[in-house]
Amino acid sequence: MIDPRPRDVQYGTTSQPTLPGDGFVLGADIGGTNLRVALADSSGRILACQRASIAGVRDPLQVVTRIRELASALLSELSVAPAALRAIGAGAPGVTDTEHGIVIATSYLLGWTDVPLRAHLEDAFGIPAAIDNDVNLAAFGESRAGLAQSTDDFVFLAIGTGIGAGIVLNRQIHRGNAWRAGEIGYMLVPGVSEEPVDHGDPGPFEAQVGGEGIRRQWLSRWSPARTSLVSDLTATEIFDHARAGDALASELLRDTARLLSYGIYNLALVLNCPMFVLGGSVGLHPVLGEEVRRLLRQRDDRALPLIVHSALGDQAQLTGAVHLAIDVAAAALG
Repeated sequence: MIDPRPRDVQYGTTSQPTLPGDGFVLGADIGGTNLRVALADSSGRILACQRASIAGVRDPLQVVTRIRELASALLSELSVAPAALRAIGAGAPGVTDTEHGIVIATSYLLGWTDVPLRAHLEDAFGIPAAIDNDVNLAAFGESRAGLAQSTDDFVFLAIGTGIGAGIVLNRQIHRGNAWRAGEIGYMLVPGVSEEPVDHGDPGPFEAQVGGEGIRRQWLSRWSPARTSLVSDLTATEIFDHARAGDALASELLRDTARLLSYGIYNLALVLNCPMFVLGGSVGLHPVLGEEVRRLLRQRDDRALPLIVHSALGDQAQLTGAVHLAIDVAAAALG
C-alpha cells in the first residue's frame, strides 16, 4: 500500500497547497445508490465528471472497481495519460477515520463496517489516496472554492435523504472524538421523538428534517380532504407546492423550517460560527432557506448567523474530494 504522506501534515485545512501544473487528480463521491468521479487539474478545476449507479452493490471492492472504470473513461475522454494522475480523494456517507483511511460505519452503503477504503483505492490506482465523510468534504469544497473562502468558522448543513453537518473551525475541518462530529441527525430539539434509536437507524432530528423523513411525514398527514396533491411526493416537490400555495405543503414546510431553525440556533450558540451553508438536494431549495431565515430573525440577534445556500450546489462533495486529493498529492511531493 502506498502511503508517502508525512504524519505531521494537516489535511483538511482551508489553505490551498501548491501542486505542479502538469498533474491531475481524481475526486470520488460515493453515495448510497450513485457514484460520481471527477477529473480535475492542479488548481482544482473540475474538467469532466462521470457517474454510475451502485444501487445494491454491497462489496466495497466492487465500488472501487466502478471508480476505476469511471476514471478510465475520464482519462480517455480528455486524452490524459494515467501517469499524469497524482492522487485521488473520496467521500463516503458515514463515520470515517481519516487518519487510517477507514470507513467505520455507514447505513447508506449496505452496512459497510471498518472498510479500509484508502488502502483499496491506493492498491487500485497506485497513487496516494485520502478519504473523508462526504459532508466534511462538502464543507471543505465550500471553504476552498465556494462562499466560505474568506470565513474561518462555518457549518455546512447537507440536507438530502438525511442530514449531516460539516464543521470548520479556525479554517480546519473539526472531526471530533471518534470522528463523529457533525452527526446532528441524532440531535434532540423540541418536537422530535425522544425514543432511543437503534444503531444505524436515522436519528430523531433526521427523521423530521431529512428528505426521507419529510416524505414520510407528508404520507402520514396526507388525505384528499386536506390537499388535491398526490400522496407520493419527494421533499423538494412538497416545497415546490408550498411555494405555489398548497396549504398542507406549506404546513410541512413551516414545521421543517422550525425544527431546522432550532438546530441552527443551538449550533450557533455553541460554536459561535457566523455562517451556515445549506446544501444537499433539500437544503438547496430556496423556500426552506427563506423560511429558516424568517424564523431566526425572531431570535436573539447576537447569535444570529448568516444563512446562505451553497455556491457549489451538488458539486460541493466532488469539489471537496478534488481538493483533498490536491492536498495529499502536494504532501507526497514534499
